[in-house]
Amino acid sequence: MNTREYQMLDRAHHLHPFTDFKALGEEGSRIVTRAEGVYIHDSEGNRMLDGMAGLWCVNLGYGREELVDAATAQLRELPYYNNFFKSAHPPAVELAEALCRLAPAHMNRVFFTGSGSEANDTALRMVRRYWQLEGKPDKQWIISRENAYHGSTVAGLSLGGMAQMQAQGGPLVPKIAHVRQPYWFGEGREMSPDAFGRECAAALEAKIQELGEENVAAFIAEPVQGAGGAIIPPPSYWTAVKEVLARHDILLIMDEVICGFGRLGEWFGSQHYGLEPDLMPIAKGLSSGYLPIGGVLVGDRVADALVERGGEFFHGFTYSGHPVCAAVALKNLELMRAEGIVERVRDDIGPYLSRCWASLGDHPLVGESRSLGLIGALELVADKARGERFPKSLGVGNLCRDICFDIGLVMRSVGDTMIISPPLVITRTEVDELVRLARQALDETARRLTARGAADDQTIIEESPS
Repeated sequence: MNTREYQMLDRAHHLHPFTDFKALGEEGSRIVTRAEGVYIHDSEGNRMLDGMAGLWCVNLGYGREELVDAATAQLRELPYYNNFFKSAHPPAVELAEALCRLAPAHMNRVFFTGSGSEANDTALRMVRRYWQLEGKPDKQWIISRENAYHGSTVAGLSLGGMAQMQAQGGPLVPKIAHVRQPYWFGEGREMSPDAFGRECAAALEAKIQELGEENVAAFIAEPVQGAGGAIIPPPSYWTAVKEVLARHDILLIMDEVICGFGRLGEWFGSQHYGLEPDLMPIAKGLSSGYLPIGGVLVGDRVADALVERGGEFFHGFTYSGHPVCAAVALKNLELMRAEGIVERVRDDIGPYLSRCWASLGDHPLVGESRSLGLIGALELVADKARGERFPKSLGVGNLCRDICFDIGLVMRSVGDTMIISPPLVITRTEVDELVRLARQALDETARRLTARGAADDQTIIEESPS
């Protein structure tokens, strides 16, 4: 079939995730047909550098035959069996052991799921069950952050703090509260980053006091907020949050779905910040996106209670620890260790991307350029000196995103924040290409805004310095 035929079938039968169905039907989907390394190709013969690693997940890049071979071998040996009914199989057992070897020393158990959303649902169930077993059934409140993303199931969107999602998802899971996010550029520029980080941590303590420590079960957060806009907290933030949690008997759930498996230059993002979470939901990079798998790494404090005093835990999924998914994840971890991928992100390609990405900060449209490991963001502004945003009605971020696709780069927009999260195997040459294309997209965005008269007399929009 050709592109038009695929688009017709797609329009007639396929409801896409996070999509305006009618608008996409009128425009027509991009039909992605193949990929290799850090590049994807569409049905029209266009090649694009995938600056988002799919959805934050293709850490080892596309076309890794070792992962294909691992899946094929397992399909021949045992294509499926469940982990219910007192059963297990080698891939799930071996993957559980491998994950616990990588995790912090106090984490020695893992519960498998099919996705990050399911992992966060599981964490919610576990913490509330834990406090029941501890004789504190009133500790049910979970504190999260505004603009957080923890999945799109009912529990996931309840834990998350995205207003547009929650407006479509009610009634939500009760006893979940939200505090301000550590988004310095968007919400805290009237003070220093360190002062703002401490203020956000103080908001968490204030919420604990409001709800009552005796009623609060856990605080859930990503080390770096991904879908919220690649929000890298000020250095003071996690230090202050750690102090807050140490003063209270509250569990820490670190959502490692995006930051886990090397994204920040450590196996887990919490290790970058020196944190010791009680539970860590994982997914995405666990299999480099080749097959769907997730899980929750569980600290000994919680796991011991569930194992020793919990009896049957009435929770699980048909595909928990699916043998083929587990075999691919196991091979993925083996390759990452053998190739020193995490160390490379920390010591080489992460710092290189940081230097190159920072150079985009001189562009007239960029109010801030930030990165950590292999995650980065650009804040698009109408007035660089004042950091003043464009009117939302202009959809500048979406305009820039579409231009990126046109010129051969996948870069995501979250409002007027442009974000990247490339495969961890990206080379320096490919980083140079990514940054060059990003600058080209910014220039073209500026040109089109000027052409439609979007800039007023006080706003200077011009091509960036070469």
